[in-house]
Amino acid sequence: MQKITDIKTMREKVAEWKKQNLSIGYVPTMGYLHEGHMSLIQKARSKDRLVVSIFVNPLQFGKNEDFAHYPKDMQRDSVLCEKAFVDVIFCPDVSQMYPKDFCSYADIEGLGEELCGISRPAHFRGVCTVLTKFFNIIQPDTAYFGQKDAQQCRIIKALVKDLNMPLEIECCPIIRESDGLAKSSRNSYLNQEERKAAAVLSRAISLGQNLIKKGEKKAHIILEAMRKELENEPLARIDYLKIVDYDTMKQNEIIRPNSLCAMAVFIGNTRLIDNFFIEILE
Repeated sequence: MQKITDIKTMREKVAEWKKQNLSIGYVPTMGYLHEGHMSLIQKARSKDRLVVSIFVNPLQFGKNEDFAHYPKDMQRDSVLCEKAFVDVIFCPDVSQMYPKDFCSYADIEGLGEELCGISRPAHFRGVCTVLTKFFNIIQPDTAYFGQKDAQQCRIIKALVKDLNMPLEIECCPIIRESDGLAKSSRNSYLNQEERKAAAVLSRAISLGQNLIKKGEKKAHIILEAMRKELENEPLARIDYLKIVDYDTMKQNEIIRPNSLCAMAVFIGNTRLIDNFFIEILE
């Protein structure tokens, strides 16, 4: 495995692979890898070459968010990647990605104006910008993302389609802890009491799924039941809880296939997200 920190060297490696007609799989991460990331890496291993980027992107963090404290452990991440037969870890520093004269951004309209886009208004501009840069540098055939970030997956698919980028975006299932909590690097922020309380997210999801299985179609009834479950946990504070059409990210009053039920919930000071696709249950 090779660790590359500068863009020029990464481009040279990509050019070498392209000359050999080798396919490239790409997994973008912000590091502090967990089983969710590793499941994406295993998927991407189907390509001839595999690149994992580790870069905590300042553009996608808002004021008073956790950029400065985001968990990092490059040594541990490197061991995990080597064991998973990653070919290259690409880990540029901020000055490489955003030099002093940097002034160009990628953004998207509409799809980023709901859910996380409301409470984190500059977030998706930062995501689209950094991924556009990584796609240009790494030139992958397929990039792999997790369903936990379902809105991000939808936005990146639109970005790639609209800008005619020559790659596929694959959205892979959520990997969960034994109690149902979605794997996340931010889970490391939770103390023992908060970690126990965080299981309320998956309980709320199970409650919503069961209502749908029983035939409930009214979004407000499903959401109200889920909201009550979340509010019964003293350490939980709801940022949003909504059912939207996955194509448009507009709220649905009546659920239908291709709907997404998504939530963001603070457990103490830690903001966690989770979701489920309603079409899976039909």
